[in-house]
Order: sequence, then C-alpha cells, then structure tokens
Amino acid sequence: MTQAAAGKSACCLLAVLMAAAGLAGARDQAVAAEPIEIFDAHLHYNWEPRPFYQLDEVLALFKKHRVTGILATSRPNTGTHALMDVKSEGLQVVPFIRPYRVRADIGTWFNDPVIFDLVQDEFKRGYYRGIGEFHLSGKAAENEWVKKTVDFAVTNDLYLHAHADDEAVEILMRHNPRARIIWAHTGFGLPTDRVAAMLSKYPALWGELSYRGGIVDGAGKLTPEWRSLFERYPRRFLLGSDTWIPERWAAYGEIMAGYRAWLDQLSPEIAAQIANGNARALFAANR
Repeated sequence: MTQAAAGKSACCLLAVLMAAAGLAGARDQAVAAEPIEIFDAHLHYNWEPRPFYQLDEVLALFKKHRVTGILATSRPNTGTHALMDVKSEGLQVVPFIRPYRVRADIGTWFNDPVIFDLVQDEFKRGYYRGIGEFHLSGKAAENEWVKKTVDFAVTNDLYLHAHADDEAVEILMRHNPRARIIWAHTGFGLPTDRVAAMLSKYPALWGELSYRGGIVDGAGKLTPEWRSLFERYPRRFLLGSDTWIPERWAAYGEIMAGYRAWLDQLSPEIAAQIANGNARALFAANR
C-alpha cells in the first residue's frame, strides 16, 4: 500500500469512527431528553355509569405521558376488569379490588358484611394484587369487618391501599402486623416528622403522593423537609394521579408534568426509584 493510499484509508476509518460516535451521542441525547417513565400507583377508572374516557383514549393518554404502569381500581370493579382484559403492550396493569359498588359505600363499607363478600368474590378472578383504595378515619378502623379485610389481605398476599389518617393506619397495622399498606396521599398535610416516624415504625408502609401538600414551595422548588424524606427513604414513596373525577383525567398531563418537575431536582437514582422503581419492585411477581 502506498503512503497516499494508507493516509486515505486512515482518514476513511477516522470518518467512520466519528460518525459512529456521533450516532451514539445522538442516541444518548435522545434518551436523556425522554421524560422519566412513571408508574401511576393511584388510578381510578370508574364506571358510574360509564367511564369519562373510552379505553383507547385512556391507553393513548398513558402512552403520551410515558406512564408505563398503573395500580388500577374502579367503582364498581368493572373498569378494572376492562383494563385487565385489554392487555396493552408496554403497560403493566396491577389490579386492586375496590370495596365499593357506588360512591355511597365510601362511608359505610367498613360496617357492611356484604362488602366483605364482594371482596372475596372479586378475589376469585385470580389476578388481584391488593384491596383498595378504601377510606377510613380514626377509630372507624377498629371495626370487625376492617380486621377481617386486613386478615384476608395478609392470608392472600395482598396489599392494602388505605386513604386514612395516621391513627387509622396504626390500627390497621395492629389488626395484623404482617399487613402491607400503601398509604394514599401520605397523610395529605401531616407534618413530615410524623410521616418519617410512621415510615420508621412500619417497614411495610409506602407513601403514595397524590394530593400530598408541602412537597414543593410556591416557586415549585422541593422543600428541605421533603428532600430530606426522599433521601432518607428513597424506596418508600410512589406516585399517583387519583383520577377520581373527570377533571383529574382532563389534567392528567399536568399532574405528570408536576411530578417530573420536582423529580428532576433529585438525584437520577432517587428520582427513578420514586417515579417507577419502587412500584416495579412491589409488584414484580405476577400471579
């Protein structure tokens, strides 16, 4: 090979290597620019009397906002059946039994043996991973039907999704120390020191953050208290939309954007755990 030919060959090789490096860099930039995937761990697809969006619209919404997993519940459970039946590629659907037939059951389910029958009948479908979201306040959690529900969950390896104050959560844990609870809204406005105490006391308690106040300040910046909680307990928090009314569906993109805005202020590792990793870990084993 002549010196000129060798030089030409070296230039061609360099050009190929530079092009490959450019393509790899472009791929890395594209991945970095993609919004972090979110597991929506508090979603309702209610059918009273029909859903706000049709199934294809809901699935398109998840895809548009890079929601790759959902904790699915509905009132009645018909909506959850529909989400399970559709088997959408790229979407993990984790179904929970909602102990409500109509909205009025919210305030009476814990006194109604018929609801416990409903839970047992729904469980026969074979795919449920939990019970809830259900509402409880204070000593109402001491009811015998609540204890039966907690024991049923523990016996059948189910999580509980409790919209409850801290007193009710404590009672649920006393009913059965082996209970595993996803705490809807993480106490709403409960002081962070009390939240930290609850997480420390109960290793099988996870905080779901829809409607949770105090995470960011008026300028959208993470507050020191919540940054500290996330850094201390990175594996104990989940995100949720709580689409309990049509307005929440209409604002779905804004809800997810709001989460991503403060997730971006955390380390990538902690942000990924809260956004999707913790939920994936909880629901890794399929039935």
